[in-house]
Amino acid sequence: MFAGKEVRILLKGQAKEAYLNLKQRNDKEAKTLLNSFNRVKEILKNNPMYGDPIRKGLIPLELKKIGIKNLYRVELSNYWRMLYTLEGNEVDIFLFVLNIVDHKQYDKMFKYK
Repeated sequence: MFAGKEVRILLKGQAKEAYLNLKQRNDKEAKTLLNSFNRVKEILKNNPMYGDPIRKGLIPLELKKIGIKNLYRVELSNYWRMLYTLEGNEVDIFLFVLNIVDHKQYDKMFKYK
């Protein structure tokens, strides 16, 4: 609950694929990332604004094209990143996890060198 509203966390697109891929893997890195994701998920249920907000001008064009107006970043273990957006109504807050990526993919998304 946050501000009297239930926070619902949903995986979309690349994040859903990455999560399913991590669950299928049996290596130490995948287990560490899943534990990190689950820990962050619990934090976000109580505080959906926990992540670092990304300035609107820095939101990747591919995300703007699908209507993303706000974007937050959370650091996961092993230098991975999780990107999410928030939407809400009078009853619920919807937290859509859009991407779960490693540092290299994250840099590529934001055109960092």
